[in-house]
Amino acid sequence: MSYILVLYYSRHGAIAEMANQIARGIEQTTGIEARIRTVPRVSTVCEALESDIPSAGPPYATLEDLSNCAGLILGSPTRFGNMAAPLKYFLDGLSSLWLSGTLAGKPAAVFSSTASLHGGQETTLLSMMLPLFHLGMILVGLPYTETDLLTTQSGGTPYGPTHVSGDENQKPLTEEEKRLCKALGKRVAEIATRLRDSTS
Repeated sequence: MSYILVLYYSRHGAIAEMANQIARGIEQTTGIEARIRTVPRVSTVCEALESDIPSAGPPYATLEDLSNCAGLILGSPTRFGNMAAPLKYFLDGLSSLWLSGTLAGKPAAVFSSTASLHGGQETTLLSMMLPLFHLGMILVGLPYTETDLLTTQSGGTPYGPTHVSGDENQKPLTEEEKRLCKALGKRVAEIATRLRDSTS
């Protein structure tokens, strides 16, 4: 079965919860499923290595996960208005997929979380979009037909869903944030299905 890869890095759990909500949206579309993957932390000590299998949560992503996906949705917390280093490190290793054009023409989207409302959500989303453009992917956002974008007092942007977690990461996803996550998952899955069906 075709799948949308939901690939993320999460430090305190908010991005992981957003990934789960996005997966629920993906699986509202017939004939496509969600595959959730994460990336290992990056060590400041060159000799340190992560285990090949994480102690909890989804498996680490492989090049095969990306090669065979019908679409890709990336998630990261904000690090000074940019994606987190572990996700950037993983993306920097995709040159073989770039050279082969494997991901070209497939839909892609992004999501993020910050501690504060003005913590760099939109710049983080844009930073994740840049490598997706270079990989030839078709970027998908959230249209304002998703009326939660007009009323949310927390996260949510037309560039992709976001979450405001609070300075102690204590705030759960709001109902608007959950609906926007699901809407993005469903939108990417529907577009991937249309693209697949138009070429078969």
